[in-house]
Amino acid sequence: MKDTIPSRRRVLALAAALPVAAASVGCASTQYSTPSSTFVLVPGAWHGGWCYRRVGDLLRRQGHHVYTPSLTGVGEKSHLLSRNVGLQTHVDDVVNLVKWEDLRDIVLVGHSYGGMVITGAAEVLEPRIKSIVYLDAFVPEVGQSMLDIAGAVSRARIEAQALRTQGLSLDPIPARIFKVNEADQKWVDEKMTPHPFATFRDPAGSASAYQRIRRKFYVRATRYASEPFDQFAGKLRSRSDWSVRFLDAGHDLMIDRPADVAALLLEAAG
Repeated sequence: MKDTIPSRRRVLALAAALPVAAASVGCASTQYSTPSSTFVLVPGAWHGGWCYRRVGDLLRRQGHHVYTPSLTGVGEKSHLLSRNVGLQTHVDDVVNLVKWEDLRDIVLVGHSYGGMVITGAAEVLEPRIKSIVYLDAFVPEVGQSMLDIAGAVSRARIEAQALRTQGLSLDPIPARIFKVNEADQKWVDEKMTPHPFATFRDPAGSASAYQRIRRKFYVRATRYASEPFDQFAGKLRSRSDWSVRFLDAGHDLMIDRPADVAALLLEAAG
């Protein structure tokens, strides 16, 4: 599949909540139908469901069903922060949402650390997943933790911070570091909350079901420098069963470029 970003035409159409028309860069225009689809959008570390507000609004105006859960201990669930909140807790958050809402044919989306979560959730939810999308996200192999794949420098910083909080949590990274657009940096900094440390320490269990999902997307935010994300994009770009896209945005691409992200998710919904 070709590496493209949604055309300006489609972005404007989404922003106006009109029928969507998408054109791949360098290709003839392709009309996408927009039957009702179901999206489950999983945030990354320090973020809550609030970070998908703009994308969710765009998709709902098109008549789609959108779920933006905050994970245990983060966002509006920050009062549940404890040392017992681990990666499996967050996987269970997503699995239980899908089961209790009886969701099927979903587009499962994970941002950044959320890639760890959706990889684990796919082990249980595979029959219910229509497509899976990694937004500038980690894609773990079996037995890998966030500490394993974040890089040596990041690991040292994370472990030092965990010592200061006695293994409880990690303080948010400033929005400017994530290259969030200047107009939104203050808002993002005010919304982010400490993240449970154990979720970074815990290894991924089984991690193969996501590979069997027919429609798989990886979206790389090019304004945010990250060796791990570059490696994921490069590796997956060479595989015919993945569609890898590059978006001119900071790491919080759902905040910087909501219309582009919404258009990509509609494409993933098929």
